[in-house]
Amino acid sequence: MKLKTFLTTTAFAALMAAPALAQQISIKAGVLNDRSGLYADLSGEGSVIAARMAVEDFKAAEKGIKVEIVSADHQNKPDVGSTIARTWYDQDGVDLILDVPTSSVALAVNQITREKNKIHINSGAASSDLTGKACSPNTVHWTYDTYALAQGTGGAMVKAGGDSWYFLTADYAFGHALERDTAAIVTKNGGKVVGAVRTPFPGTDFSSFLLQAQASKAKVIGLANAGGDTINS
Repeated sequence: MKLKTFLTTTAFAALMAAPALAQQISIKAGVLNDRSGLYADLSGEGSVIAARMAVEDFKAAEKGIKVEIVSADHQNKPDVGSTIARTWYDQDGVDLILDVPTSSVALAVNQITREKNKIHINSGAASSDLTGKACSPNTVHWTYDTYALAQGTGGAMVKAGGDSWYFLTADYAFGHALERDTAAIVTKNGGKVVGAVRTPFPGTDFSSFLLQAQASKAKVIGLANAGGDTINS
């Protein structure tokens, strides 16, 4: 449903910009995500299949719109994602990049997309910086973000009595943003943050970090992570 909305909107915008409705419009969309790591189950091949289904559901061909879907694995690495984005835009004729989970990668793609004056529709990353300090007219952040997560879960937990927090924070953009936004809500509602620890991203063994959290006597252990990291912790 998300990608269907994205592609429908993009195709409509292209139609409006076309000099003649009878002229065929070609759109090349790149689905850039984690296809082999801790976020593969949240995006991966499933997002690519969904994008192709969205093209079929929209009946693009019947509307004179040719849509090509390409995909790649950014491996949750900003440098890899940046290289793919530049290659797609500069050499492969990609018009827009979709999905992009992993906030550090999304922020890099966000900047490159602005430089190239292309389109980035993000439905995978959650850092509120995408609509905050890194806000771009070329990026649509169509998803939850860390501010929303903090306002909902963080605020509700404090009001329910969970007024002391210790964070296990994935050491990258998303984790930092989620800890920052949630800590602000906790303190605003009268709670306190008694400690935090940065964990490797991605991580496999969280036992020592959980022992630190347990020793803090905090009522709430806030997992500022996602995907496989949340499962492992």
